[in-house]
Amino acid sequence: MNSAHLSSQSGRLLDEAFLANTPWLRLRGLLGRSTLTDNQGMLISPCNSVHTIGMSYPLDIVYLNDKNQVLKITRNLKPWRSSGCKDATKVLELTAGNASKKNINQGDILSW
Repeated sequence: MNSAHLSSQSGRLLDEAFLANTPWLRLRGLLGRSTLTDNQGMLISPCNSVHTIGMSYPLDIVYLNDKNQVLKITRNLKPWRSSGCKDATKVLELTAGNASKKNINQGDILSW
């Protein structure tokens, strides 16, 4: 799986962002993986909705458009739930609470 550093206008957000950009990697997502640290995330592309079926921990979900602008943030999505944003083209999954800790806000533009 590819990884990259992730930044916003306010600075570096993550040391490692795993890229899920094939059908298999998108399907698997974080299932069966260790819990993300505060300096890790998973970028799923293309994607406009997620579920946490089978997950054992909550996530923050950051929805991005094709210009990497934050359209919506779903905070603390608990296991066995789903969330979506019809205009999103990518999703960044973070540990619960990390979107606030990293000061990610709607309208921000992320880069990697």
